[in-house]
Amino acid sequence: MAQLLIAKGYDVFGMVRGQNNPKTQMVQEETPALELIEGDLQDLSSLIAVVEAVQPDEVYNLGAISFVALSFRQPELTADITGLGVLRLLEAIRVVGGAQGKMRFYQASSSEMFGKVRETPQTEMTPFHPRSPYGVAKVFGHYTTVNYREAHGLYACSGICFNHESPRRGLEFVTRKVSNGVARIKLGLQDKISLGNLDAARDWGFAGDFCEAMWLMLQQDEADDYVIATGETHTIGDLLDTAFAAIGIDDWTGYVDTDPRFMRPAEVDILTGDASKARDQLGWKPKVAFHELVTMMVESDLAIESSRHVH
Repeated sequence: MAQLLIAKGYDVFGMVRGQNNPKTQMVQEETPALELIEGDLQDLSSLIAVVEAVQPDEVYNLGAISFVALSFRQPELTADITGLGVLRLLEAIRVVGGAQGKMRFYQASSSEMFGKVRETPQTEMTPFHPRSPYGVAKVFGHYTTVNYREAHGLYACSGICFNHESPRRGLEFVTRKVSNGVARIKLGLQDKISLGNLDAARDWGFAGDFCEAMWLMLQQDEADDYVIATGETHTIGDLLDTAFAAIGIDDWTGYVDTDPRFMRPAEVDILTGDASKARDQLGWKPKVAFHELVTMMVESDLAIESSRHVH
């Protein structure tokens, strides 16, 4: 997101929490033009100070406890950051003067809000039925955004984003776990990948494409909410097919174990987004196809692991 905005000529500030945040160095190396500023989604006064100092035209709230499995282990922390964090940030914008429409706000809503889906594909009108503390917290953040728009006149949008991936994805997420595992298998560094439910199906897109949609939302005359998705569904099995094909392996069955530890207490079986509204009103459509995305991630992990294990 920062790279996209810097390329468009913005001055971009990134909010970091705490001292010696391990992500700080990584972010600064990738995006040297990004200015870092300290603040915390759990601390309203720090958010008011940040908004006061920066006087932003646009605020993108991509901050959250975003790993679904962790939300089952730390539900209260997830509710506080992923849910109440949205309220605190909107309140900071309102207090500092966002009601004049000068500050535009984007909330990263999630397809996990649909959870046990009532219809396929999911649109902006599909009812929510979240199946994890993360999904529940995202529903709170989503409706809080709608409420600040309607009650206080803030320019506040939610993008209901389906899964978006890139080589920068954390290793705990299944897409990166697969791309990294496949790269390590190719290089002889590991034998197997252990996964949970291989039948789970998701609508996976490229994070770079999704950032473009987020930006487009804040350029409209009226604030609104949009589903951002590719409209294609692939299972974890499809993900494995594509990733192993990138290293020339057709049959991956000998390289993959299923481990009950990676099963969720309440599973979300299938998510497929209908982004017609974003296509029609924002003129947005994804550019990177699923097989290109997976191949890009495998090739990136091959380069990373090779450089790490040069003899």
